[in-house]
Amino acid sequence: MTAQTHWQAWHEPYADENSPLSHRLRLVQQHIASWLDQRSDERLTVVSACAGQGHDLIGVLASRSDAQRVHATLLEYDAGNVAAAQAAAEQAGLCNLLIRQADAGQLSSYAGAVPADLVLMVGVFGNISDVDVERTIAALPQLCAEGATVIWTRGRRKSDLTPAVRQWLRDAGFMEQAFHAPSDVRFSVGVHRFEWSPQSLEPAGTVFTFLH
Repeated sequence: MTAQTHWQAWHEPYADENSPLSHRLRLVQQHIASWLDQRSDERLTVVSACAGQGHDLIGVLASRSDAQRVHATLLEYDAGNVAAAQAAAEQAGLCNLLIRQADAGQLSSYAGAVPADLVLMVGVFGNISDVDVERTIAALPQLCAEGATVIWTRGRRKSDLTPAVRQWLRDAGFMEQAFHAPSDVRFSVGVHRFEWSPQSLEPAGTVFTFLH
């Protein structure tokens, strides 16, 4: 049996429904489901950066009768996680999901997947430098369609970066729709709507590099 990679093992707390990671997942899924309920479009596009095994999006779409209107691209670098996400999508009968093994920190990885109506930055901002968080947020208008929604997460450690994240999002043209910072855990979940005009995707460039 092939040994698990660090990023495959990272998903293990999802098996415990009482874990902070499962709590965060449920919040993210609630916002994805709410976003789908609010959008009547016949076709919606989604891009998920560092998608892992796709628990958030696949978990929502698997139980929805309107899942076929969602065309999504999941970007994940770890081959084991890519395989797990592909298996989950196939089991759920989700034929409009493309799980692509790619580095989501490279703008070129998003070619053909953006502009998207929903951008998932879940598990990204807590694993990159503060400078890269700011750079990534500044690049989000290149990933967003008009009126797009961004769902993001970030841990709150000794130096809580979430106030800066929320300000950087405002500076980039995003209006906050929701922000969760539960007192009993250290994670945060934010939901922002893009209010400015989309930008063309730059053909090349690095916006972040994973620290782990």
